[in-house]
Amino acid sequence: MEYNPRLKAAVIQVVENQIRSDDPPETRQTMDRLISEGFSKKEAKELIGTVVVAEVWDVLKEGKPFNLKRFIKALDNLPELPYSQE
Repeated sequence: MEYNPRLKAAVIQVVENQIRSDDPPETRQTMDRLISEGFSKKEAKELIGTVVVAEVWDVLKEGKPFNLKRFIKALDNLPELPYSQE
C-alpha cells in the first residue's frame, strides 16, 4: 500500500505535539500502554496516527465535528485499527 511520506510525517508531528502538550492526556497514556505491550515508539506513534487520520477523515469527509469521546475510544481500542471497528 502506497502512502505519502509528507502526510505521514505531518500526522506523526500531530501525535508528537499531543504527547508533548499532554492534550489530550489519553494520547500519552495510549503511547505508554502500547510501548508496555511491546510496540516500539515508532510503531506506537504510527498506531496513534491511524486514530488521528480516522478522526480527520470524519471531520472533513463526513462533515462531523471533532468528537473527543470518539477519539479516546479509538485510542483505547488500539492496536485494533479505527477503520476495522466499523
